[in-house]
Amino acid sequence: MADAVADAGRRVAIGVDVGGTGVKVAAVDVASGEFVGDRHRVLTPQPSTPLAVAKVIGRLVKQATRIAGAADAPVGIGVPSVVIDGVTRSAANIDPSWIGFEAAGALAKAVGRRVTVLNDADAAGLAEMRFGAGVGTRGTVLVLTLGTGLGSGLFIDGRLVPNTELGHMEIRGRDAERRSAAIARVRRGISWKAWAQDLDEHLHAIDRLFSPNLIILGGGVSKNAQRFLPYLTVRPAVVVATFRNDAGIVGAALAAAESATG
Repeated sequence: MADAVADAGRRVAIGVDVGGTGVKVAAVDVASGEFVGDRHRVLTPQPSTPLAVAKVIGRLVKQATRIAGAADAPVGIGVPSVVIDGVTRSAANIDPSWIGFEAAGALAKAVGRRVTVLNDADAAGLAEMRFGAGVGTRGTVLVLTLGTGLGSGLFIDGRLVPNTELGHMEIRGRDAERRSAAIARVRRGISWKAWAQDLDEHLHAIDRLFSPNLIILGGGVSKNAQRFLPYLTVRPAVVVATFRNDAGIVGAALAAAESATG
């Protein structure tokens, strides 16, 4: 597929971030990670079946390509799932009918072109490692997205190890994200300090397994980092994602652009 070029001569790809709460889409300048035109967001349809989500994605991609002036831009889609060869193998905070779904083919049909489908936290990690808080960091880096669930992107010397899904580690007999995801604080009605202590326990468990050099925290809650970062005691450096809640969009666009040229 030929690269799409916007009016200003920028190389553009479309990034889609599918979450348990919202679906977000934007055109991205893949040389800088900057948005080209507006970001579009709608609520994730309920039930969040593949076909319902695909319909939303098709409509939003059409809007994004029109605004960017990039009708043939490659499209990358991050989903809250393990993704292997274009098939979604799990369903985290999304309808269980995604399990075993041929996502790449169905989503390509919805948007009218080939798509690149990957785990949403892996997409966020790509953005942070390329343009954000992880730039230049060697060794092991973990990018965690804190939202409806807790997603993870693992990088070793800048290379992605896909589909880690560390939100589903078992802590105290249950999925860790049940306590450490951002929405857990709201659902349980606890203070920032109390939630930070739960998150910190999860981070310590991750540190014991992976000994990361750096942990990058993203997702919607990252805009309130000052309310919980001071309570974290884990050994590695912990920083806030540069792209905050938009990292998944940027990373999905990067994955699509690289797939189109590779």
